[in-house]
Amino acid sequence: MKVNAEGVSSSRVFLPGDQQFQGLLEFFIHTFPHIQSSEWEARFAEGLVMTMDGEPVRAGDPYQANTHLMYFRRLAREPEISFTEEILYQDEHIVVADKPHFLPVTPSGLYLHQTLLNRLKRRTGIQTLSPIHRIDRDTAGLVIFSVQAQERAQYQNLFRDRAVKKVYEAIAPYSEEQALKLPMTYRSRLVESEHFLQMQEVPGEPNTDTYIELLEVDKPWARYRLIPGSGKKHQLRSHLNALGIPIRNDQIYPLLTPYQEYDLDFSKPLQLLAKALCFVDPISKQEMFFVSHQELDSLPSTK
Repeated sequence: MKVNAEGVSSSRVFLPGDQQFQGLLEFFIHTFPHIQSSEWEARFAEGLVMTMDGEPVRAGDPYQANTHLMYFRRLAREPEISFTEEILYQDEHIVVADKPHFLPVTPSGLYLHQTLLNRLKRRTGIQTLSPIHRIDRDTAGLVIFSVQAQERAQYQNLFRDRAVKKVYEAIAPYSEEQALKLPMTYRSRLVESEHFLQMQEVPGEPNTDTYIELLEVDKPWARYRLIPGSGKKHQLRSHLNALGIPIRNDQIYPLLTPYQEYDLDFSKPLQLLAKALCFVDPISKQEMFFVSHQELDSLPSTK
């Protein structure tokens, strides 16, 4: 895998020996029919298709069977995220970053350069960085990346085995009814809904659990501490929504609001923050504890 000057990783494609094409453009169009021919023409023109040694090739160059080429994605227009991440910790094993709201962790959809992963690759020069867990694009806070590919599984296993204590903070409506039950551990069974963006609760054996604690009240809002035991998609957002106190500025729960990808409203970040992480490093055997430098809105300003 190669990385371009903007920190974007390449993809690799093999040119089979049992096929023949007039030129490289014809091969790419045939191999990737879901990508328009004009897009491949543009990638060749911009030098985004190259040999494994990094030498750009041309659309009309001959097809050379049993070789590999690499290529990069190209986005004609990508939303600009003006907020900056902070590196809280870095050693030979991990990088811990404090992600701002709105910034995706990894490339997807419209986002390529404006992702935490590619920004960190550019800043650190470490092209083997890989996130060992994820948080939503809308959520701010801590994300850990492994540095050495051979160590990645050991860090990922910490999350698989629930050996990482994750602490979140959220601002959501204050409910007298729910406040009487707090602190509490909320459990439910979450599955994908008909709409891929949303999760839904269904009857059955719980597969998620979240400890919920009330930290501060300034009606009609309150600040909550959330400690997930499990790590399902949208778990915290789904659980607070199920309790009738959806997180402030949530565009997915309770109602799905279409994103304005090129005209994001930066004045209304989701009030959810991955505040702290604690675990025993599987390599150094040292206890690690990290706290985000970010803060959610102060309650009086949310009235």
